[in-house]
Amino acid sequence: MKLFDVSTDSTCDLYAPEVKENGLFFLPLTYSLEDANGKVTEYADNFEKAEQYKEYYDRLRAGLTSRTSMNNPFIHEEYFTAMAKSGVKDAIHFTISYGLCRTVEVAREAVAKVKESYPDFNCLCVECNTTTVGQGLLVKIAVDMRNKGKTLQETFDYVEKVKFNIQHFIIVNDLNYLLKGGRISATSAVVGGMLKVKPILVFNKEGKLQKYKQSTGMKHTVTAAVKEFEKYTVNKDYPTVYVAHSDNEEMAKFMESQLKLNAKVQTEIRMVGPVIGTHLGPGAVAYAFLSNEERPL
Repeated sequence: MKLFDVSTDSTCDLYAPEVKENGLFFLPLTYSLEDANGKVTEYADNFEKAEQYKEYYDRLRAGLTSRTSMNNPFIHEEYFTAMAKSGVKDAIHFTISYGLCRTVEVAREAVAKVKESYPDFNCLCVECNTTTVGQGLLVKIAVDMRNKGKTLQETFDYVEKVKFNIQHFIIVNDLNYLLKGGRISATSAVVGGMLKVKPILVFNKEGKLQKYKQSTGMKHTVTAAVKEFEKYTVNKDYPTVYVAHSDNEEMAKFMESQLKLNAKVQTEIRMVGPVIGTHLGPGAVAYAFLSNEERPL
């Protein structure tokens, strides 16, 4: 008998079959696409088929502009009310890093509001200090602990502790997407583009993206990023190294091969969804894993 339920918003980038198989409550965030004529169409981040990911990135390559916005308090309140109505008493809910978006505050406010009508509803919200495959890893840990009979509080305490041990190395192919998101200056984007500079980004202890190193050309930069793996030891209970990409399977496979060349690791290649892909742009690659060491920055 499970002692609690697991919930997450869509920035975990788990696939639809995984959400169903693990009995997750799932809150899709939204993104919008603007075409050359200024027409804006809003979509839910709830892809169900692999081809939808490629179609999304092809639309970005074709010149459409993608934007994201945080779900408002009413949407969160509706979501948690539905959970409470379905009989959920205890739950853990995962949100994107506060360093990227204040979604966790909205979620906690919504939970407090729902408790006014459903006093038995108890949902602990985790600000993941990460996103995409890192957030997905924390969700998987919570599912594993739930299945092993751990309590809600035990699970919450554990993920709150180990979230600072999730290491990330992210390489963006097109600096203009970082420019649009306010992560770099216009000068850096222009100069970097001319020199084919590829920054390696990491999440720091505050859950903010931070430039760590840089190199020129994707393959050289991937090799440099993989070199950083040698500084860490992988958590034996959750040993998978997740390689993520925004429609750049070729470079993701190269990154995977470099990881396996340098260490005997268990890997899994995954696609990044549209909410995070909006800010990374097409062609980005990354890897993330749970280490025994905290983030150095």
